[in-house]
Amino acid sequence: MFIREIESFIEEDLGYDDVSCTIVPDRPAEAIIFTKEDCTVAGIDEAVSIFYYFGIQAETDFKDGDQLKKGDIIFRLKGGAVSILRAERISLNFLGHLSGIATLTRKCMDIARKHSETVRVACTRKTTPGIRKFEKLAVAAGGGDTHRFNLSDAVMIKDNHVKLMGIEAAIKEARKTSFTRKIEVEVESAEDAVFAAELGADIIMLDNMQPDGVKETISILNGKGLRESVLIEASGGISLENLEAYAKTGVDVISMGLLIHRSRWIDVSLEIVRPES
Repeated sequence: MFIREIESFIEEDLGYDDVSCTIVPDRPAEAIIFTKEDCTVAGIDEAVSIFYYFGIQAETDFKDGDQLKKGDIIFRLKGGAVSILRAERISLNFLGHLSGIATLTRKCMDIARKHSETVRVACTRKTTPGIRKFEKLAVAAGGGDTHRFNLSDAVMIKDNHVKLMGIEAAIKEARKTSFTRKIEVEVESAEDAVFAAELGADIIMLDNMQPDGVKETISILNGKGLRESVLIEASGGISLENLEAYAKTGVDVISMGLLIHRSRWIDVSLEIVRPES
């Protein structure tokens, strides 16, 4: 985490006149941070960055992606009382939010892995402005795939691109960008999937296609000798309830916006354990 990022979070939380923490005598103190429920933890590095900024000594036995049980102590802290209180909410917000994402991702990965040893469960760009990279790293901590971090990572030709210029012209323009970038094309029919594959797309996204339609499209690509030349991604309307059906289709990637925007925060807490006189 960059110092400028930490300072922006601190500015948001402390404001211009911290009248809450400064009423406390600023003496050495110790604290613990613990989880109140089972989870896949994430946000360890972000919390450490915040503690370091405030001059707090932080010890942990865990790393992102570890499985925690209710009551596990994530951090043991030593530092000034005021600093610990100022770091409390910011660090807990990151740990709670990111652990929630990692926990939901792990649940989805477990479902998918029952039916495919190779399928990837990926997030999307449906993220919280300003903290996308942290949310996507939390997906990785849960065993998922981060997909694109931003529009520069790969060329994705979506439905609106196609409406504006057509699949063929869009792929032609995409090829003019760097040779290092993959080209992904979003389609809604088997016919367009075949067309995009024949034009040399690297990834075909089957958007809002039901599992039976996904299977049929893959079968058609197989029949035309095109399946091995492309990655197949299923996206749109995929939930915990129908994830199993998509995992059985033979796709390479299942992308789910809900990994981030529908994750539930994990309940973590900070407790002063031994204020020193």
